[in-house]
Amino acid sequence: MRRAVTVVVTACVLGLTATACSDSTGGTPAGAAPEGSVDPTASLKGVDLTMWVAQNSVAEPKQAIEAFEKATGAKITTEVIPDPYESNVPTKLASGVKPDLMFWQPTGSTLPFVQPAKNLLQLDKEDWVSKLGKTEQSLGQVDGHRYAAIVTSPAVLGVYYNKDVFKKAGITAMPTSYDDMLADAAKIKAKVPGVAPFFEVGGDKWPLQWQVQTQLTDLPQSFWDDLNKNKESWTDKTIVDAITKYKTKVLDGGLAQKNYKTATFVDQGKAIMDGSAAMAVNVTALQSEIQATSSTEEMDKKLGWFPIANSSAGAEYSPDQTNGVVAFNTGDSKRQNAARQFMSFWLGPNYPAYIKANKLVSVEPSVPNPDGLPQTAIAQSKALSTAAGVFQVKALTAPDLHLALADMIYGKKTPKQVAQAAEDQFDQVLKARGVSGF
Repeated sequence: MRRAVTVVVTACVLGLTATACSDSTGGTPAGAAPEGSVDPTASLKGVDLTMWVAQNSVAEPKQAIEAFEKATGAKITTEVIPDPYESNVPTKLASGVKPDLMFWQPTGSTLPFVQPAKNLLQLDKEDWVSKLGKTEQSLGQVDGHRYAAIVTSPAVLGVYYNKDVFKKAGITAMPTSYDDMLADAAKIKAKVPGVAPFFEVGGDKWPLQWQVQTQLTDLPQSFWDDLNKNKESWTDKTIVDAITKYKTKVLDGGLAQKNYKTATFVDQGKAIMDGSAAMAVNVTALQSEIQATSSTEEMDKKLGWFPIANSSAGAEYSPDQTNGVVAFNTGDSKRQNAARQFMSFWLGPNYPAYIKANKLVSVEPSVPNPDGLPQTAIAQSKALSTAAGVFQVKALTAPDLHLALADMIYGKKTPKQVAQAAEDQFDQVLKARGVSGF
């Protein structure tokens, strides 16, 4: 499954000193390949590249790799890095091992953990940059330089709903705020007995963050700017209130299914399709999970999707590691140029075939979406251009809120303690990275 999480502070202290983790505005590393236009199908016979992928993304680049190998004669070997990917990758890099290419979350909160100025090739002037959509162009950058190619659209956070359940509850207009959604959930509980208004995923933990995330959308950019300077805190009343509302209204208030503490992500997809649950607040990963076992026709018949924010009908976007591909400064100019050529091929002549094979929405406005996408995917694609970034996009580092929320659902933390855990981790990570003010 795809998730938006950050690496914990141990990524810095396990072999990466605070100095090594500090922000840097260094230029292109010595030996790095020159930037600019490349021939995406030029012969690369005899060139071998390695690409690191997560356990859940091993199949994602398959079409692009096979097509590139056929077109150029190069060989790309994928190497799976065990979960948790976001902390095991920096630890492995600290041992001195580098791949040529790697999937990595292209956000300002996660890119710094692989020390881009030191380890990665700058991609500021690559031929595919101008082809990307507005939101995608905003990703993959640190300190004014681009380090990641955006090959897939960031996950979109919103609400999947069962059309039949909504019909039985008499809901014809989609909610336009978080409180409206809670009111609809109460209506479902009253009018459609035996159906859970929400399906929550305590077993896999990571989806627990999404109901809270949707409530944070009224926080102004100035809050995040001040948070990143240590002038604001995760214990801010708005954040504590969002956590409290999720606990009291949704979980304790009986708006989630009975087994929410142990239910899994896979269970969520099944429940929303079979109508035993009415709504699931989640990112695009849920759509991908359902697509694996359901046809587009089945999905279009049973599922709808709507965007939701705290006080509006707006969506949020949440980048994950399959959105971004980075290339490493290995000191081998032939391999570095080949890695850049692979990106140019992936986002150039091969891109229509890639999104068709993987049933993905396009990150390039000039390349139309492939036929056969479910309506939920099309709705998310339309919502992306005006979506707000989740805190993984806005904060300098993203604490593991979902883990603290998991402690909360088992009675180990209060909402205030959840917020304090986020604040403690945030401070710890940025202090280890040597960020000014922490």
